Parts: sequence; C-alpha cells; structure tokens
Amino acid sequence: MKLAVVSAVVLFVVFVAWPVSAGGYGHEEDDDDTKSWFPLDNLLSLNYYDKSCPNFEKIVDTKVREWTKSDPSLGPALLRLLFHDCGVTGCDASVLLDHEGSERRSPASKTLRGFELIDDIKSEMEKACPKLVSCADILASASRSATYQLGGPYWPNAYGRRDSKTSYARDVEKVPSGRRDITGLLETFQSYGLNVLDLVVLSGAHTIGKAYCGTIQSRLYNFNATHGTDPSIDKKFADYLRRKCRWASETVYLDVETPVKFDNQYYINLQKNMGVLTTDQELVKDPRTAPLVKAFAEQPAQIFRHQFAVSMAKLVNVGVITAEDRTGEIRRVCSKSNSKPY
Repeated sequence: MKLAVVSAVVLFVVFVAWPVSAGGYGHEEDDDDTKSWFPLDNLLSLNYYDKSCPNFEKIVDTKVREWTKSDPSLGPALLRLLFHDCGVTGCDASVLLDHEGSERRSPASKTLRGFELIDDIKSEMEKACPKLVSCADILASASRSATYQLGGPYWPNAYGRRDSKTSYARDVEKVPSGRRDITGLLETFQSYGLNVLDLVVLSGAHTIGKAYCGTIQSRLYNFNATHGTDPSIDKKFADYLRRKCRWASETVYLDVETPVKFDNQYYINLQKNMGVLTTDQELVKDPRTAPLVKAFAEQPAQIFRHQFAVSMAKLVNVGVITAEDRTGEIRRVCSKSNSKPY
C-alpha cells in the first residue's frame, strides 16, 4: 500500500510538473508551457541564442558526439563536472577556472574530467559566435547532450548565464561527498532550492559512470576503524569490490549490472545492498528517501528518466549569474577570467 501511494506521488510529479516532452534535439517545444518552468527573475531564456548564435546547440552536440565516440567515459564525466560546478557557487563555470587556489586545483577536484572537451567547444564557438557564448552555458548544454547521447532524457535548457570571475578551492567542500549522511545531503540540496525527490533522482546519475576505488576503500577495508568491511554491503558484492579495488587509483562502475545504460538499475541495486558509495546505500536506510528508492526500483525506467529531466532542469538554474549582474562575464577562454591576471 505504501509503495502504491509513493509511486502515485512520483507519477503525479512527473506528468504534471513536467510540461515538455522528453524528446531529442530538434523537436518542437511549447513556449507557453516551458516559460512557467524557469524563474522570471533570472533573465534566462529558452530562445537566448536563436538570433545571436543559432548554431550554438548544434556545435555543442557535434563536439560532444566526436569526443565521446573516442572516449565514452567522457559522457558521465561531463555530467559530474556540471554537478561539481553547480554545487559550489552555482552554475557559473567557476570549476573551469585554472589557477592557483581555484576549485579546479582543489584535491577534491583532481578526478574531474572533461575540461579539454569544454575548451574545444569554446574554441569552435569563438569562431562562429565570438564573445557571445558563456562557458557556463556551454557546460550546461554539453552535459545535457552527453546524457542524451548515453540514452538519458532530454530537458529544456534556458540560456543567458554569465561566467564567474572568481574561483576558490575552499568552496569545494560544499559539494556533497560520497561519505555524507542523508541529513547533510538534504541540507545541501535545500540550500540549492532542491528537495528530497531531487536528491534521490539526481543520485540516480550513478546509473552511469565510475568511482575511483580510493573513495570506497575505507568502506571495504576499515569501516568505522574496525579493519573490516561495511556490513551493510551484500557479501558477494563486497567480495567483488575488494577484487576490483586493490589500489586506490583503480575504478569501479557505480552500476555494475548495466554500467553504460541510462536506466533505473541503480535503484534496483540499492534494494539489493549493492550501492558502491556510502551515500548511495544510505538512501535505502533513511525513511525520508527509502520509499522513493523503492518506487523508482519497481516502476518502469521511463518514470526515472522523466523525473531526472525535471530535476536537471532545476539544477542547471541554481545560482546563475546573468547580464544584469556585474560580477559576471563571458570568458574568451574557459580556463581564464578576462579581467584577472594569473
């Protein structure tokens, strides 16, 4: 009975709160419906580049396809790069700035990837539309393109972001880590204007991608200083992880069952105590999140895909800088501020 109620809630959120079809590139959008999805005061627009850079999304899509064809792991990497950007000071491309003391130079950012792809897109964009397209908009668009090309959903992106002029390594601690408890994660998400449903849904991005073994070795070899394994991990799965993670530099799929398929297997795995990260498995233990995990595990994968699009459309609007904000700029090179010598 409880599952039926939760599932009904999820279905209601998906099909009532989401006014746009989760189709692919080039499909028609209903402007009147999507206008209500974006805050009126952030000055972003679905049609922002229609006249000034009409090939903007085509350029991004083409470049992402070129790079991910030769290295499929860049798809999940781009999505993670966006999460780290939006999770610090907002979706302002601050994570792309590369100088002493920047977010990018923080030890917590050392496993982030995709910077060269973003630089390549920016270089091409400067040829087609010089000084018009921000790196923040490129990152938002590229992460969606990568997700869609991996079989994930499409969501409408509004554009018009400006790039941050500053970036500080100390701010990276704001990004949720793989060892946070659910209360800490919820507090962080609520500070972004997101809710418990967004937390569970966006965690589902772990249906693709890998984790470095260094992030889970304490869980495998010295859980709570016991010199043992986290007892909440399925025993056979724990054996598998120990075989895969003898060295911190090695990697393991976050979804070992369907690692390159954008589906709801992540939630099914959690139900079997096969979550790779501590924060993943905690979603099943906490009464605020467990019913949603169960619902997504037992409903068709399309339910998760639709809701993921809803939550992503919210995430990419977190903390944006717009043209009216004097603290922003449109960088000529994504790794360097126009106005600051490094």
